[in-house]
Amino acid sequence: MKMKKMEMFQSSRLKDGEEKDIESLLQVVKESVRIPVYVMIRPRAGDFLYSDWEVEVMKRDIEQMKIHRADGLVFGALTEDGRIDTELCMELLAASRPLPVTFHRAFDMVHDPAVALEALISLGFERILTSGCDCSALEGLPVIKRLVEQAKDRIVIMPGGGITERNLQRILEASGSQEFHCSARSSKDSTMKFRNSNVNMGGSLSIPEYAVKVADVTKVRTLNAIAKNIL
Repeated sequence: MKMKKMEMFQSSRLKDGEEKDIESLLQVVKESVRIPVYVMIRPRAGDFLYSDWEVEVMKRDIEQMKIHRADGLVFGALTEDGRIDTELCMELLAASRPLPVTFHRAFDMVHDPAVALEALISLGFERILTSGCDCSALEGLPVIKRLVEQAKDRIVIMPGGGITERNLQRILEASGSQEFHCSARSSKDSTMKFRNSNVNMGGSLSIPEYAVKVADVTKVRTLNAIAKNIL
């Protein structure tokens, strides 16, 4: 079966004026790749229980991504008791039409994965991105396998979270999944010559200021080769 490839990046807008940056990013990505580009609509980090203001941000981001030719969207929302927020998802899906939509790893925080899966199928999501409700796809492999079996081709189950060239074959073979998601990144040293080692812009746990995370072409090619050999 043919492996589906897509580029995914996150739309996050909590400050006035950032909308133009999101539009520009999508435009540049669309000009640079020939594969479908799915945009993640996520107004902030943290949980997936959104305020009315955050919902409005998400709806406006969806509008902009459609205008600027996103091929698909990625979002998720939960209720306070860890269930799929079907009402909000219906609103966001309606705003997204006719684009296909993936439910992201908010799924990994649900109370009951089997029940959540049926809810997402009923709502009309195209796929679910999940680590099997665990810290990584490898650790959540048993749950991913059960989800694939339960889905019965009604929705795509896409493993994601900690996938590398070292574990991809095991994850695909054991789960029966036909798609996967990973960052395939590596760290590149900054070309800055002057460096102020006393300042960290993002706090003590952030990425070092003079290291840049980039997509690693070698990793991407290796992962593609592994997947093609299996799928």
